[in-house]
Amino acid sequence: MEDGIRLPCFNRAGHVAHAKRCMSALPASQTDIDASRLALAFYNIGILDLLGVMNDGDTISRQNGKDEWLEWLWAQQTQGKYGSGFRPSPFMLLHPPAEEFSDYNTPHIIMTYTALLALSILRDDFAKLDRSGLIRLLRACQRDDGSFTTTPGGGESDLRTLYCAFAISAMLDDWSGVDVERAKSFVTSCRTYEGGYGQDLFCEAQGGTTYIALASLYLAPSSSETDPLTLEEKRQTVKWLMSTQTSSGGFCGRTGKVGDSCYCFWCGASLKILKMDHLVETKTLASFLADSQFKFGGIAKCPGEHPDPYHTYLSIAALCMYPPSPLAADEKPDSWEFPELDPLLNARVDTAEWARKYISGKGHRT
Repeated sequence: MEDGIRLPCFNRAGHVAHAKRCMSALPASQTDIDASRLALAFYNIGILDLLGVMNDGDTISRQNGKDEWLEWLWAQQTQGKYGSGFRPSPFMLLHPPAEEFSDYNTPHIIMTYTALLALSILRDDFAKLDRSGLIRLLRACQRDDGSFTTTPGGGESDLRTLYCAFAISAMLDDWSGVDVERAKSFVTSCRTYEGGYGQDLFCEAQGGTTYIALASLYLAPSSSETDPLTLEEKRQTVKWLMSTQTSSGGFCGRTGKVGDSCYCFWCGASLKILKMDHLVETKTLASFLADSQFKFGGIAKCPGEHPDPYHTYLSIAALCMYPPSPLAADEKPDSWEFPELDPLLNARVDTAEWARKYISGKGHRT
């Protein structure tokens, strides 16, 4: 399938400009998710990190508003009777915001995960992090079936939140806030006959939830070296994942759907976790993502659609795992070079290492 494919230059400068535009003012197509501003901050800061312009030196970091972003991110940390974490956005707060959250302004587990990664990209030392409060928050959000609600006492409850609880625990290097075995049992219950995982019990297998199921199982601490999946389970999962790479080169999220750039990460990272990444056709994947680039910057879900930070970040994250090869000189190979990605935390390897070191409190500045 890859024979004869010629790639254009990867529009690195345009994607950096797209992220910076969205950090200062959201395009009209994105204003409906203003309430999840923390996630948008992570995607935009993450784009700059994956493209190597966030931490290439103090001057560049200042130009990208590092100090202002650090101040804004920490302003979203909040404490209360359920522990502490990060709120999704200040959009519903009184000004100035109250020091403690109420039952109507609680921290959000998914947004807490994105805040911790964003702060790691900015190389914060996490001196302000309330670690014991985070443990209390996780305990307050785990349900009897092992799943987690996004906020204490309510909110959505599915595999997405469970993954974020596991990722937070892994970065803290403290699993005391999670009943791991109950949570793993919930993950197992979401497995489908196809070998993928649904968002909840009896749901259709999806690429995104398959990734978070696998990442959760492989993040979890284990007393043995036994693989979380049996050989037959792994074979079935790999077979289903490979069936989602379409003739366009992109991956689809569900059986029979068309390619979507975000699933190039979700499905691609799943195969990476299972050590089956050699099965992916990297040049056809890159060709699909190249066709999904917008001429002024940003990557859309598929060719012809509007770009957004979510699809841009996940597309570049996919390319970090699957850079196209081989490339001819006229394909501008330098534009297709990317840093190594940690597929379990969804961050550059050096960013993931920083997170594990400083969020746990074990890091020491030299």
